[in-house]
Amino acid sequence: MTPKQQDKLATGVLTGLASIIVLILVSLLGYILVRGVPQISWHFLTAPARTFQAGGGIGIQLFNSLYLLILALLISLPLALGAGVYLSQYARDNWLTSVIRVAIEVLSSLPSIVVGLFGFLLFVIKFKLGFSILSGALALTFFNLPILTRNIEEALQSIGPLQREAGLALGLSRWETITRVLIPEALPSILTGLILSAGRIFGEAAALIYTAGQSAPALDFHNWNPFNIASPLNPMRPAETLAVHIWKINSEGIMPDTAAVSAGASAVLILVVLLFNLGARWLGHRIYRHLTGK
Repeated sequence: MTPKQQDKLATGVLTGLASIIVLILVSLLGYILVRGVPQISWHFLTAPARTFQAGGGIGIQLFNSLYLLILALLISLPLALGAGVYLSQYARDNWLTSVIRVAIEVLSSLPSIVVGLFGFLLFVIKFKLGFSILSGALALTFFNLPILTRNIEEALQSIGPLQREAGLALGLSRWETITRVLIPEALPSILTGLILSAGRIFGEAAALIYTAGQSAPALDFHNWNPFNIASPLNPMRPAETLAVHIWKINSEGIMPDTAAVSAGASAVLILVVLLFNLGARWLGHRIYRHLTGK
């Protein structure tokens, strides 16, 4: 077989494997959306869930998922950004940084159920935060922080030395070069990691079962005082998320329309993640153009 024939064979094999993966993904998403989209309505998106009656919605669970996503990102993103900048720009290549990177790799591969049990013992029991949104957000911070940190570090390291040297040659300090040159240039890669992390947070169930809880108390959407137990913004209240709700109704089997609610909730979960991805990329593109002038 000639080298040209080998190249064609390898190209065909790789194209076939990629096509199979895309076909599986499209089939899975298509199956979920075809079954779930007809169940979606305004009532379904806003009404509270019902346990023993048909016709319930996912309004509280959907709000809990979005609120938990925002709170978890507000905690984990600054920590990951600081750690990524330190590891890529300030840390020396010694045994300490090697240990830190190994620890990050180990933490990033932990099963979510282990993170949930850790969060239950530390935040729910030890710190006495109880089953709450705050406990869930802190547990998801441990779950997501290693991946975000690694992504930001690699994004900053992928920038060539010319940008750093140009910033320093213009009289910028090291910190100004990082904040005004490197981070804006690495923003698309950082945004990609943020979107992947957000998808994991929004679809996480195992870690939240033991931290945020499996109940969804009624909320007063006219009361936005975060210190009131009935307020939607109260971070100390238990909060069943959309992913936990899907797991719960399928495991209990006491809801009359379990199949319809589960299918609709799964479709909403996918659509919300898709809309978040598109919105984050649009906003990131605008910020990137504003910061870099490209």
